[in-house]
Amino acid sequence: MAIPAPALRAETAHRPSAFARFLDSDLFASFRRSKLAMAAFAATLLLFAVAVLAPWISAQNPYDPAQLDLINANLPPIWEAEGQAPFWLGTDDQGRDVLSAVFYGMRLSLVVGVLGVLVSSSIGITLGLIAGYAGGMVDTAIMRIADVQLTFPAILIALIVDGVAKAALGGHLDTDATLALIVVAIGLSFWVQYARTVRGSVMVEKNKDYVQAGRLIGLSAPVILVRHILPNVTGPVFVIATINLALAIITEATLSFLGTGLPETMPSLGTLIRTGNRFLFSGEWWIVAFPGLALAGLVLAINLLGDWLRDALNPKLQ
Repeated sequence: MAIPAPALRAETAHRPSAFARFLDSDLFASFRRSKLAMAAFAATLLLFAVAVLAPWISAQNPYDPAQLDLINANLPPIWEAEGQAPFWLGTDDQGRDVLSAVFYGMRLSLVVGVLGVLVSSSIGITLGLIAGYAGGMVDTAIMRIADVQLTFPAILIALIVDGVAKAALGGHLDTDATLALIVVAIGLSFWVQYARTVRGSVMVEKNKDYVQAGRLIGLSAPVILVRHILPNVTGPVFVIATINLALAIITEATLSFLGTGLPETMPSLGTLIRTGNRFLFSGEWWIVAFPGLALAGLVLAINLLGDWLRDALNPKLQ
């Protein structure tokens, strides 16, 4: 018997929203029970907010020459005798406010990290879906490529991709092209984890009744993969993406510190650490110390959040 239209509308109107269902979920209950997860989430949210609001909360734009004054060069932090406001964490040799530089550097590091995760997850999820669903020679070829890449450290893969691309393009890259190259290099370094995880989940899901039913009614393989299988394998992907965000930020900082990443005109945390390292033994310790602490705090907060998410989504720990 069909449900009357008024009753159907009333049932739809009283259906809880997705946000309400999340607040009533086991995942949110696990989050509320973990003080460490809440602290990590608060720290991560604060650092993301600082990065987004950097142009409005910074004392200066540290990369606008019109706002720099050499008279303010090499000032120590405010709590030391020669410290001056508003340079709370001191200045560098160009008169740049270190705190403002950290805000701007964190902004670029997060942009590179997030874009790198998007690239790596897109490649890995796509190849994992294809390998797990197609099987046979396609699966073997993709997994052997993944196995070969796993024999090299991620930072080495990023260095190879970056070096080959710069050699092929003659080394003449503008800032946007340099940023895109770093993102692609990081993306190609971390796709394997997504591919292997998604492949394993797809091999389990493709034998279930709902996939067989989709085949019987004539749905194409891409439709089955994207609409039906993919939503059921996203849990592990979120965990990998959270942890890989921290790894992507570290990889960008390492590349920049080694001089093969972003140039000094693009203030990522790695660039700031490389610049400040030149002054470490001359007494201006704050130029490298505070960007290093900001990088460590950002990576630690994201890693703690990823560890909690991994445990919360693991059914064996429930």
